[in-house]
Amino acid sequence: MIKSIAILILLTNMNIMSQLQEPSAPKIKHIFEEFGKQRIDIYYWMNKRDSKEVIDYITEENNYTNTILKSTEKLQDELFTEITGRIKEREETVPYFHNDYWYYSRYEEGKEYQISYRKHKTLDAKEEVILDQNLLAEGKAYFAVGGMQVSPNNKLLVYGYDDISRRQYKLKIINLETGEYFKDEILNTNGIAYWANDNKTLFYVLKDAQTLRTYKVMKHTLGTDITKDEVVFEELDDTFDVYVNRSKSGKYIWVQSHSTLSSEVQFLSADNPNSKLQIISKREKDHEYDVSNIDDTFYIKTNWKAKNFRLMKCKVDNFSKDKWIEVIPNREDVLFEEFELFNNYLVIEERKAGLLNIRIIDKSNSNIDYNIDFDEPSYLASLSTNPTFDTDKLRFVYSSLSTPNSTFEFDMRTKEKTLLKEKEVLGDFNKNNYQVERLQLTARDGKKIPVSVVYKKGLKKDGSNPLLLYGYGSYGYTIDAGFNFDRLSLLNRGFIYVIAHIRGGEDLGRSWYEDGKLLNKKNTFYDFIDCGKELIKLKYTNSNKMFAMGGSAGGLLMGAVLNYEPTLFKGMIAAVPFVDVMTTMFDESIPLTTSEYDEWGNPNNETYYDYMLSYSPYDNVESKAYTNLLITSGYHDSQVQYWEPLKWIAKLRDYRTNKSNLLLLHMQMEAGHGGASGRYQKYKETALEYAFLLKLLEN
Repeated sequence: MIKSIAILILLTNMNIMSQLQEPSAPKIKHIFEEFGKQRIDIYYWMNKRDSKEVIDYITEENNYTNTILKSTEKLQDELFTEITGRIKEREETVPYFHNDYWYYSRYEEGKEYQISYRKHKTLDAKEEVILDQNLLAEGKAYFAVGGMQVSPNNKLLVYGYDDISRRQYKLKIINLETGEYFKDEILNTNGIAYWANDNKTLFYVLKDAQTLRTYKVMKHTLGTDITKDEVVFEELDDTFDVYVNRSKSGKYIWVQSHSTLSSEVQFLSADNPNSKLQIISKREKDHEYDVSNIDDTFYIKTNWKAKNFRLMKCKVDNFSKDKWIEVIPNREDVLFEEFELFNNYLVIEERKAGLLNIRIIDKSNSNIDYNIDFDEPSYLASLSTNPTFDTDKLRFVYSSLSTPNSTFEFDMRTKEKTLLKEKEVLGDFNKNNYQVERLQLTARDGKKIPVSVVYKKGLKKDGSNPLLLYGYGSYGYTIDAGFNFDRLSLLNRGFIYVIAHIRGGEDLGRSWYEDGKLLNKKNTFYDFIDCGKELIKLKYTNSNKMFAMGGSAGGLLMGAVLNYEPTLFKGMIAAVPFVDVMTTMFDESIPLTTSEYDEWGNPNNETYYDYMLSYSPYDNVESKAYTNLLITSGYHDSQVQYWEPLKWIAKLRDYRTNKSNLLLLHMQMEAGHGGASGRYQKYKETALEYAFLLKLLEN
């Protein structure tokens, strides 16, 4: 009976597909001449934002996807209800204390957005609403708050908001005592501003209107004409972005310039906002550093003569690099990631064998130096909000593939660990019902690739299980094995979920990153492919039940893997995929181009040009049988422009030889790189993605 139903569903789907006309885009030849070679792009016309032709084609693609997946609508609704049903409607964050107030936020029943609160001195005090995002989001299809900063005198709030999803934030200022807004509204920022100690001067960063590069630090005085705001610093090097921040000590305003492989930190006194910037250390190629302050000392995380970074310190009045004193040395087997300063303790985030450790050092006793222990084979741990120096209590967060997000308070003196809150997952969830593993899989060049695995206990590794393999592998960004409650909808249906910690991330140190970028980028793709093949050999799954997923630069990963191994996976999901590598990296007018030459290579150099062209997913689509593919995207995407996935799917349709497999594009017209806003609505796309995977399992 079950087999008959499956055959009927298959025949019905085939009948629908046979009657449907796949979208077909006009072809207009555009020729690029580069290094005496021709590169032809027949869909370059799609780069014309807001044209009727582009909108019409996107609409055609979306309608086609909706029709093909119409048979899964009931399943999508079921998944959406199931996922959102795990959310505790009234959900509150753990309060933290700063500058005489307890701060926290809360979701209310049925609300899409957070409400931020505070209480004066004690948690028994009257609750004050700082910002209700639900009121601000009324009537808007998209709404996101960038950052919120309360003035030192606790009377004013500045926050950034984006109601388009292009990450071009407006800044607004509220008088928290009266609830009144200042007339000042600052446009086209990165979404956050910082107060000087006079409670009237704000430092913020402007974005280039076209490239969206953060390039200019501005100073605004309340009540003055915004058009007269003073330029504090302009970043003229278009391979750098610039940011502003405020030191934990409250003494300094930081101005930080960053490129992929270089940084420069300047500062001025928060007590004297009109003072001149001073440079800690002038920018140098391949030198990255960050600075924090406590008392009369700067602490500096740096990779100067230290591939995996080290910690240095110096006096605030004598900070030239030759005066830096080493605190934590460079180690070949440990990546130094972050640090937090306290009066009596130094706390370090460092990664060893791919796992993050939190290390506590007593500043007055060199014999007290220890790690906080975590007892799962794969997990996510990181420092939380720790705004004060004078405390022995450390806040950190922890989760794993089976353990929900948890906030702990750790007494650094007694080593007592207190669970303040574990995020509640409604329904019949029990974390003890899931098995977490960490494997070492062998890549083709002999490298051991760590992978994190989770599945429901009782599952047999007989090669018959559906499996979703996730990867990223760029920018030195590590995908830690944290909890995701929507993933339970797959695990409870028999899926194994696997994260491949491939080269291009910094999972195993700086060398792991360098071995997966620039002229080593293909290692990232090969690692992912080899992990998939090893999982099949180990009987976790088979090629007819194995799926792959990645987003953004992970979408590039999906595109490259699809070209190299078009049928290794039963299906793939590529979210906001960066796939048109050559055209994007040649176009300096769009976001993230010039600042990423050190990640991908500068295509104006023929060596990098040839290498990038050899793997660029869009440029390497060929006549072959491609597996099932769902591409998700957002029209307002500021990181990966909408035309990349749009052109890619059109070209795949031109070349693929197996017309029975699904090629689908779902583009949200009111969203950007992060998808829909709101607490619940974002899971509509998750439900669609999971329904796509489950639909493929039927065939």
